[in-house]
Amino acid sequence: QLQLVESGGGLVQPGGSLRLSCVGSESTLNYCAMAWFRQAPGKVQEAVSCIDSCAGVTHNLEGRFTISRDNAKNAVYLQIDSLKFEDTAVYYCAASSESPCDFGGSEDRWGQGTQVIVSS
Repeated sequence: QLQLVESGGGLVQPGGSLRLSCVGSESTLNYCAMAWFRQAPGKVQEAVSCIDSCAGVTHNLEGRFTISRDNAKNAVYLQIDSLKFEDTAVYYCAASSESPCDFGGSEDRWGQGTQVIVSS
């Protein structure tokens, strides 16, 4: 089964940028949708960005988030610009074979998450 590993999190000052990476243990071509979710302390998980190769769509929570996908590397990336305190959260990468950007199924694959802390 596909395993996803995130990296790139860390401590960053407000206004800074981060690029998160998520690499799969095998080909992600069978997964139409690759996405990033986040969960802040005491809050519910929310979708940040999704890229769906089957439907040809991309969704971003805000314009500060940019998702990209490199199927040759089995990878998906999340660029976050103009970071805010409220971006502090654990960011999770996920893959779904359901389109468009349809998550919640039993076949979805999830990574373990990478922590992003925005602090001055």
